Amino acid sequence: MKRLLLIEDEPGLVLTLRDRLTREGYAIETSADGESGLERASREAFDLVLLDVMLPRMNGFDVLRELRKRGTETPVIMLTAKSQVVDKVVGLKLGADDYVTKPFEMVELLARIEAKLRRAPASAHPAGGYQFDEVRVDFRRAEVTKSGTPLELSAREFQLLKYFIEHRGATLTREELLNEVWGYNSMPSTRTVDVHVAWLRQKIEPNPRHPQYVLTIHGMGYKFAG
Repeated sequence: MKRLLLIEDEPGLVLTLRDRLTREGYAIETSADGESGLERASREAFDLVLLDVMLPRMNGFDVLRELRKRGTETPVIMLTAKSQVVDKVVGLKLGADDYVTKPFEMVELLARIEAKLRRAPASAHPAGGYQFDEVRVDFRRAEVTKSGTPLELSAREFQLLKYFIEHRGATLTREELLNEVWGYNSMPSTRTVDVHVAWLRQKIEPNPRHPQYVLTIHGMGYKFAG
């Protein structure tokens, strides 16, 4: 099920879109202002963001600008009552993937959503870094800090964390992790993954015995929920 974030402050439109998109098989989360929408879009795993331009606390253009600045590459479709060409140009230059002017036909919006999801990469890759709670990951420097204090991760632990972040929200089997992180074409031991996950949890989880970020999906593998 594809997960969408709707950042919109009109209650009637939120209700209409949420009901219709849910019936179409999407999982819908909502934010009613720009600041909360920005934080959710940059920290949680979404397949697509529907972003209104006229929002309280932070307008849609500023949300989009900051979202791209943080390295979030999730596809964004702008929703606005404005029809001026200049507004569309500004949105697209800031990194929007598409633009729909209100009032719009639902079938058109659905078609645009489907088109963007077909073209979206299988995994969202945070370009420079990623942050969840007090943990900050710098991909360029291969550094991880927690509350500003450097964490000592091995090269394999860092690669594992990076793969989890790039595929956040997806259930990853041990076989996939062995193939993609370790480069094994065959499976020598699934315990290799379990041991490294345990080590990683000791370093990034507030309570490793009750993990909040690297979750065990029993009978399947792991999921990153940071």
